[in-house]
Amino acid sequence: MRASSDHRGSERRGLLLILGAALLWSTGGVAIKAVDAGPLVVSFYRSAIAAVALFIVVRPTVTRWTRGFVIAAISYAACLTTFVIATKLTTAANAIFLQYMGVVWVVILSPFTLGERARTRDVVTAVVAMGGMALFFLEDFDPRGMAGNISALFSSVFFAILILALRSERDASAEAAVSWGNVIVAVSLAPFVARDLAVGMTSFSLLLFLGIFQIAIAYYLFVRGLRTVRATQASLTGMIEPVMNPIWVLMFLGERPSTVALAGGAIVLGAVTVRTLMAPEKEVVPPPPD
Repeated sequence: MRASSDHRGSERRGLLLILGAALLWSTGGVAIKAVDAGPLVVSFYRSAIAAVALFIVVRPTVTRWTRGFVIAAISYAACLTTFVIATKLTTAANAIFLQYMGVVWVVILSPFTLGERARTRDVVTAVVAMGGMALFFLEDFDPRGMAGNISALFSSVFFAILILALRSERDASAEAAVSWGNVIVAVSLAPFVARDLAVGMTSFSLLLFLGIFQIAIAYYLFVRGLRTVRATQASLTGMIEPVMNPIWVLMFLGERPSTVALAGGAIVLGAVTVRTLMAPEKEVVPPPPD
């Protein structure tokens, strides 16, 4: 009886940790938009700060620099950068809802890359989610917003590649891929932003928050929570992120997503949620750690 009570207690603590991680991730939209700097400068600072914090907090180790690990780290770096670009160019709602298409790309590509059998539920999920995705591109044409939507879609593809690469090789550490992915972003962007690094104190404070809390601490909480929580529970709890992301932006910056975007987001997230509930534990895809 006591063992069962202890298990439920540890599971509740795990869920709270994952909820905390999701809430921190959800602040990305409002903080990125509030920084008075271009997307590449934001990406550089956020990842440089996050890399230092992750190596202190998570202390990742790489057993072998395998092909899967290298692909995972590079894909995560690209996922981070394209998400920041998307958030700066389009609404926070569009950026986060479209990024969650990454779960659908994993479902679609798994049979071809990992040899997993395609199931009817996977086909239905993909068709429904793509219908929701299409709504984002039916809005009134705005070149800047459309570029942001496309960047968010690329971010979802890079996230899918990250998951598939980690699944393909057991030696590919997620903690290490996330940590080194941030290093790759900082090193890759440094030559392009070296002359534009001057930011105000308010913006720098937001960048510190993004690197330390929105990425590093959030990921640490998520990993700790996973130790006592089933993958399905973790994934569903993590979906508070796409719900809260546009709410924070609306509350603090007054940005309102369009009705079409909300409808598209509801369809995408609904399809992902149903697929998560139906999937075996080993097939559940965690939320994007952006």
